[in-house]
Amino acid sequence: MANKIFRYSAYAIGGILVLFLGLGLAWHRSEIPLQELEPTYYTAESSYLNVLDSKLHIRKRGTGEVIFLIHGSFASLHTWDSWEKELSKSYTTISMDLPGHGLTGPNPSGKYSTDDYEKLIIGLANTLKIDTFNIVGNSMGGTVALKVSLRHPQRVKKLILIDAAPFNKRQASEGMPFIFKLLQSKIASQLLIRITPRFLFEINLRQVYGDPSKIKEEDINRFYQLVRREGNRQATVERLKNSGENIQDSIKYLQSPTLILWGAKDKWIPVQYAYQFKDAIKTSQLRIYPNAGHIPMEEIPVETVADALDFLKE
Repeated sequence: MANKIFRYSAYAIGGILVLFLGLGLAWHRSEIPLQELEPTYYTAESSYLNVLDSKLHIRKRGTGEVIFLIHGSFASLHTWDSWEKELSKSYTTISMDLPGHGLTGPNPSGKYSTDDYEKLIIGLANTLKIDTFNIVGNSMGGTVALKVSLRHPQRVKKLILIDAAPFNKRQASEGMPFIFKLLQSKIASQLLIRITPRFLFEINLRQVYGDPSKIKEEDINRFYQLVRREGNRQATVERLKNSGENIQDSIKYLQSPTLILWGAKDKWIPVQYAYQFKDAIKTSQLRIYPNAGHIPMEEIPVETVADALDFLKE
């Protein structure tokens, strides 16, 4: 009897191991070399620029007063496509793939905190000899934009925050989306670096839209392919270990006129945080979009960019 139990248990364990091996082989996705991604994602306005220790993929469009556009976690400069088309009629738009994202990929120092990104934006402005500018940030990019505005108030004319990450670290941690929690697990993160099922990232992309039916297949492909750019998955794991300095106590000193845009159906950073930003930033205005999610500049670009232009022209 004992031998039978042992034998059946061995079969069960073996079956489970074979199942996991099969899933691993089915879901394993190798990294994609930069040169394979460039034909699709390196556009006519793209260039590479050495800033600090990063070779940044940037996109510069239009003429006039400068607007820096900063994307969120897992995203790329392509999140600003629709906004750039409209803004560049009156302004110079400069978007970039932050280190660990998009075509930029990892940097040698492994510095991926929002404080490192803040220094990078100022380094980019200095390299391009831009003294003053407007700045826009979505999600994590909102934290970067906030830090630039707080630490270099003389350089920032106006600030636009779009569904920005909470400025209180404890709150940010408590409301962290599942994919972020998963990547902070040592075992899960190492598995996801090698085994990256497309459906997992498709689920997360659908979560950031208020109306998932608006998502195009090309958006899912871009999101999934750029995450797999050589070094980006490992950089993401490193980035999530250090979110950067807490600005909860300093946000009240923000001087820049600020516009806060928020999707009421944001599942990643609920709309309650929009009101916290409004209360904390005395120079701010707030716009809520009832049917939009976490990235309203992609989901409802016409309405959101119109509000941004009205604010910039005030």
